[in-house]
Formats: sequence, structure tokens, C-alpha cells
Amino acid sequence: MVNKLILLIAIMLPFISRAQQANIIPQPVSIKMATGSFVIDNNTTLKVKTGNKELQAAAVFFTSYIKNISGKILPVNGAKSKAIELKIAKTDGIGQEGYLLQVTPASIVITANSKAGIVYGMQSLFQTLPAVRTNFELQVPCMNIEDYPRFKWRGMHLDVSRHFFAPELIKEYIDLMSSYKMNTFHWHLVDDQGWRIEIKKYPKLTEVGAWRVDKLDKVWGDRPQAKAGETATYGGFYTQDQIRDIIAYAAQRNITIVPEIEMPGHVASAIASYPELCCTQQSQLPLTGGNYTNMSSNYCAGNDQVFTFLQDVLTEVINLFPSKYIHIGGDEVDKTPWKKCDRCQARIKAEGLKNEEELQSYFIKRMEKFLISKNRKMIGWDEILEGGLAPEATVMSWRGEAGGIQAAKMDHDVVMTPGSPCYFDHYQAGPEGEPMAIGGMNTLKRVYDYEPIPAELNEQQARYVLGAQANLWTEYVTTAEHVEYMILPRMLALAEVVWSPKSAKDWMGFNERLQSHFRAFDQKGLHYSKGDYKVTIKPFSQNGKLMATMSTEALNSDIYYTTNGSEPTKQSTKYEGPVQINASMILKAVTVKDGKVMGVKPSQQSFVVHKANGRDVTYASKMSRYYMADGPNSLTDGIRGTLAVGKYWHGFNGTDLLANIDLGSEQSIYRISLGCLQNYRDWIFMPQYVKFEVSSDGKSYTEVATVNNTIPVNEQAATIKDFVAVFPEQKAKFIRVTAKILDACPKGHSGDGKPAWLFADEIVIQ
Repeated sequence: MVNKLILLIAIMLPFISRAQQANIIPQPVSIKMATGSFVIDNNTTLKVKTGNKELQAAAVFFTSYIKNISGKILPVNGAKSKAIELKIAKTDGIGQEGYLLQVTPASIVITANSKAGIVYGMQSLFQTLPAVRTNFELQVPCMNIEDYPRFKWRGMHLDVSRHFFAPELIKEYIDLMSSYKMNTFHWHLVDDQGWRIEIKKYPKLTEVGAWRVDKLDKVWGDRPQAKAGETATYGGFYTQDQIRDIIAYAAQRNITIVPEIEMPGHVASAIASYPELCCTQQSQLPLTGGNYTNMSSNYCAGNDQVFTFLQDVLTEVINLFPSKYIHIGGDEVDKTPWKKCDRCQARIKAEGLKNEEELQSYFIKRMEKFLISKNRKMIGWDEILEGGLAPEATVMSWRGEAGGIQAAKMDHDVVMTPGSPCYFDHYQAGPEGEPMAIGGMNTLKRVYDYEPIPAELNEQQARYVLGAQANLWTEYVTTAEHVEYMILPRMLALAEVVWSPKSAKDWMGFNERLQSHFRAFDQKGLHYSKGDYKVTIKPFSQNGKLMATMSTEALNSDIYYTTNGSEPTKQSTKYEGPVQINASMILKAVTVKDGKVMGVKPSQQSFVVHKANGRDVTYASKMSRYYMADGPNSLTDGIRGTLAVGKYWHGFNGTDLLANIDLGSEQSIYRISLGCLQNYRDWIFMPQYVKFEVSSDGKSYTEVATVNNTIPVNEQAATIKDFVAVFPEQKAKFIRVTAKILDACPKGHSGDGKPAWLFADEIVIQ
């Protein structure tokens, strides 16, 4: 009898524990679990107030969901013994998107101030039910939830210009967003590579601009332009009827769609359709991506016909989309064609503008006036700050947070979407074994750790931060499966960042709740990353010694490592704490989970041991907060920089590097070097020279060498150079290194005249 009871408990335990917990993402503001559960069965009715259209729409959404996973058709306001009630009632403290969810064995009540809160309450309830069609009874655990979002803007972006995705994928994307209480879908409909929205007044936009020659067999950056005679068959567009259907679908799930219609740049697809809109007025073929030679991708800012065209386009867009915001892009405008264009130069003179930056501002402000006249608000990428921000514009900060900080300090609304960690076209694991990505690394934990309100903003300025958004650009993302993989599960991490209270963030708790969502993804056939198994190797200084810590994002796992360059296995040394780096070595490490070595390739870090290892570095001028590598002592951590811009480098913008190192005691030295990077595309240039000085007392310094730069300022290939000083051996306790930054970006560069960047890595002392 006892054995039978144990067996029965073992069988029932999964169902009992499921009924006693709720792995809800994002974490609710308050959740209190109780014993028991409410069972949705044939004795259940859905109760809503008659005559309320919003509640009627919510009821349709609820009953459809229950039917899809169980086959049960819930009657609305039926004579049943148990009820699920959706109730809109004035409720203090939860705002317009918050909700109360009360579950007892006899009833479920969702209360909110609006339909939005009702939908979010339903989504929390849905997360406690089976993910797919089942014949098992539907149990909702007894609980009380009070919940509301931290931020107004909880966004996801999708680029459909580089690759067209069918309406079915767009609806799936919206479903996933709604499931995790995201509320803004930023639909990137226009770019150089394709025009994706039907504009009835200008049919060539989709007849010509929506199609290009299929070059999918080529790597994105190597794809040539179409040639005369080649058939443009790759692409697609959404009809206005399809867009209306998608908008209605999104609205039912409380998703607002913000359309992006690019201007004044990134519009080669429009110019291929109507060449008269560009400065040269020369016809061109649609872009296939990668080669912009002799291509026109800007509207002519001096041509009034352009503004008439855009007002016509935006009128049709506004008639389709009910969104308060219309996104106008405004990013990465190469102003070279404007400098050569007589009409643009005439516009600059006639409007009393100083330069092409102010011409861009004129363009943006003119379009904002039109949008305001239509009772809409303009939003654009942070380049719309250049030359002066339009009076009521909202800024979407993508080049780090600097643009958002600047805009908030100007009392403008801001949406934070910095490339790190909000660009979901970056790798989230590997990159070995991962599908192709544009580069960079934004892991699940990096997304989860993001804080949308920068420390530079005071309490009043922080109110202008509407929220945050993740962007999925699709240069390398060509299929629906790949789209799923790039957003899952990172979207869930961002959802918790923008919804849950900051104080409620719990990385381990999030991971534990995430496991049931992984099972749901598997059951639904969704593609997702199962985790980043890469071991992060991070050096640090401790009492003048160089140490290294190792960590992994993988839940319930261990790290094993070697220091001799061999491949680590489960039989290698288990990581228990910081490892001292006392000799030049190659440290390799792997994550081991459930007895298996995870990942495709071990993490690896080479360390160069020299006399400055582990020594503190002080700066006369602070490095950029966006390029701090592993902290202030990265110049002495034994790790050399690579061609990857975002790692191991200290960045200085518009200021010289002046670094001081205390060796702790007098040392005999004969050689000092500083590594620097040049990456023309990213505005990073070699210093003009590097000066090396030594001292015994830290007050009186003697110059031992000044090494001039030998890399041409217009060298566009990414290059690393060591500035090396070799001198007669002498004793010194203090070292001072000065790197003189290039005064400004050179002529002909896209940042002509603007402050250049200086990137430095290891100071090697021998």
C-alpha cells in the first residue's frame, strides 16, 4: 500500500507543482501563490459586461485561445457554476496597462482600468496553461497578482527591407510580443534594399523598389549590384489590405505598430523607382546590398518635389496606421551628394543654413511640421539631433546612449535602443555553432542586466525615457526560423527589463522561470537559443598580482580549464576561484552541464606577462564610458586588443590619452610599447605620436622616446600598430605614456571635422 502511494505521488507531482507555482515572465510586481487551482472545464463560463466593445473584443481573444489549446468552447455570460470574469473598473495604483488577477478554486477575476490591462492579465493566466493543444484538464494555480509596467514603451523592431517576411511571420512576431507584454512593434518598412509598403499614388515603389536580383548565395557584404538585363525577382511587399489586417490583429493583442518610412537617406529603393528624387536625377537599379558605388541613396534636400512626394506617402501611411508616432529614420545620411548638388547648396543659402548638418535638420523639421499638422508625432534615430533637433521630436538612441542622454537633457522624449545590448542581429552565443549574425555579442544575461535609465540623468530628466526597444536588422537573417532564433529568448529578458520593477530583477530566478518557456517553445516548434555556454574570462588586479576570474551564464553548470593550451575536458582542473596569471599562458575553459561539455569551441585567452601586469593605471582624462574594456586597469591586464572594436580597447574621443603606471618598486626596464587601433569606418584613428617617460619619484619625468605614427590617416583597412620605445636599460618606478589624438576626422571622411577616436590597449613594459 505504501509503495502504491509513493508511486501515485510520483505520477502526480509534476501536476501538483505546476498548480502551485507560476513561471510568469515578465515577473509581476506582486504575486502571492495559494493552495489549489481553478479548473477550466464544461462548467465554466466567461463573464463580461454586455455592451462594452473592448471587453467583447477581449472575450473573443480569450475564448479563441482556450479553444485552440483544449477544444473547449467557453460560453460568454452562460449559466455555469464557475466563472472567469473580465472587469474594467477604476482601480488606483496600476495605471492604464496594469491589472489585478485573482484566482480561487471557484472563480477567476481579471480587473483593469482598460482593455490593455485585461489583455496583460490574460497573458499571465495563459502562461500557466499548456502551450499546445491538449486533452489534459486546464488548471490555473490559485494566486493573487497585482501588476503594472515600469515603462510605457516596450518595443521590438523588425527589418523587412533587407529580406521580406510574409504576413504570417509578422503575426507570429506580434503573438510573441504580446505573450510577454511588449506593446510597440517598430516595423522597418523602407530601406535601400527594398520598399515594402503599397503606396497607391506611387505604384512604382512596389513595382520596382520592392524587388532586386537574388544574390543570396553571396555573403551580404560581397553581394554585387544588379546588372542591366538581370531579372529582379527577390523581394515582396505588403498591400494596404494586408497591413490593415495586421494592424487589427496587433490591436487585439494591445500592440501598437509604429511604421518606419526612411528619410532623407537609406532610400535607394525609392530612387530606383523615381530617379528624379535624388540629386543627380539619374536612373539606377535596385540595390542588392553591399556596394554603394555610384548609387544614390539620399533624397535631394533642395528639390521641393521630394517634399511633395514624402507628404503624399506619409498621408497614405497615416491613413493606414493609427499609431501616434511615425518613424522617419534619419540615420547614416552620407551628405557628400548634397555638397556637390547645386539645388542643395541653393537651399542652404536661401534658408541661411551653415552646412549640410543644418540642411538635414531643415529636412527633418519640415517633415515634422507636416506630421504635426496631421496630429502625429515624429520619432527618429539619434542622428536627427545633428544640426538641431526638431521641436517636438522623440529620439531613438542607437549609437550608445549619448544621443538619448542629450535629448532627455533637452526635455525631449527618448527610447533607449543602444547597439549593446539591444541589437538582436548580434550573436547571443558562440559564435561557433551559431547561425550567421552581423557580429558583436549580446548574450541573454547582457540583455537582462540592461538598465534603460542612464546614470547621467537626474530624476526629472529620467522621466523623458519612455522605455527601451530591441532591434532585429536582417542583413544576415533570411528566414522565419532565423528570425525566431535571434529574438528568443532575448526578447523575454528585455520584456522583464521594461516591465518589472528594477528591484525585482533576479538573474537566477529569471533563468529558473525560463525553463518552462523553453519547453513551450519546443512544443510549438519555435527556434531559439538554448543558452550561451561560452566561459567569460576576465582579468583583474589584486595586490599587484594579475588574476583571472571565469564565469558562465549556463544555469547549474561547472567550469573546467587548462593553462597549457590543451583542450579542457571533464577531467581538467575544475574552476573554484580566481586563477593567478604568473607566466605567459593560454587559458582555455569549457562549461560542463549535466556531465556534458557544452558549446562547440572552448573559450580561450592568451596572457602576456610583463612588468606592469596587475599594476594600477590612472588617467589625466577619462576614457569613454562606452569603451572601458575590463575597467581602468585593462592596459595592464596582459590581454592584447584584437580587430574587434568593442573588446579590450580603451576609447578616447576628442581627448589625448595620458596614462600613469606605478610599478610598485624600482625596476630595470629597456622597452615600453602601446598598442593602438585604426578603424576608419568607425572614426577610430592612430594617434599622431606616442611619448614615453619614466620617473623614480612620480614627479620629475624623463622622456625616453617619442614614436611618430606611420599609418596613413586614410588607411581604411582595420589596423593594429604597436608604438615601441627601445632605450638603454635604466631603473624606474613610474611610467607615463601620452598618446596625442588626431585633431579631427580627415577631409573626405563621413565625420569630416568632427572629433576622432583613439583606441589603446596593453602598455607592455620589459
